[in-house]
Amino acid sequence: MVTTTSDSIDFAANGGTASGYLAYPTEGGPYPGVVVIQEWWGLNDNIKDIANRIAAEGYVAVAPDLYHGEVADEPDLAQKLMMAMVQEQATKDMNGAVAALQARDDVVSDRIGTTGFCMGGGLALLLHMQNGAVKASAPFYGVPMGDLADCKNIQGGVLGIYAGLDGFVTQEYVDQVGQALNDAGVPNEIVVYPEADHGFFNDTSDVFKADDASDSWEKLKTFFASNLKS
Repeated sequence: MVTTTSDSIDFAANGGTASGYLAYPTEGGPYPGVVVIQEWWGLNDNIKDIANRIAAEGYVAVAPDLYHGEVADEPDLAQKLMMAMVQEQATKDMNGAVAALQARDDVVSDRIGTTGFCMGGGLALLLHMQNGAVKASAPFYGVPMGDLADCKNIQGGVLGIYAGLDGFVTQEYVDQVGQALNDAGVPNEIVVYPEADHGFFNDTSDVFKADDASDSWEKLKTFFASNLKS
């Protein structure tokens, strides 16, 4: 692990300006970059902590603020914020985050990955389908977004992490993701934790499952190291 620091970041997003959270190693590099995409709660302390953890493994991590300053701490508001989010604008913000990483001197511009959780998991896969600069994605229990036929556009590998008890992301959809990736010839690993529920990686959640969270974290580290550092 490396020593890191963090800061807020503003970056261009298709003619506008977006912001986010930046975590990065304080010395050495250049490093691969990772876009970390929020759950439906928003850019909260949990997502910032995940960005910090990724940075400590030797990456420059940016978590774009897709709700533009709003954060929810209860499900009704989270749902309202997610429903109000315009997917087209979120995509612009995510693409802006990719470009912001590529423009940094401490980032290897052709080694960009993404991960996300819940809503952010769906957006992470969507970003990978739409942005050829992304070379690896690790969506966690990503909700359906976009057209899986666009998996044909993916460059690099995909690690899909899912929960067997998930009431939001069905096994049928998980199978569809795996089939679409296979049909497109995308290197992939689909992992389902049978006793885990949606959100199990979030250590601030009631459904946090420590053993599965730890195992999936190790898989994430191995995956990014293989796809972004090798």
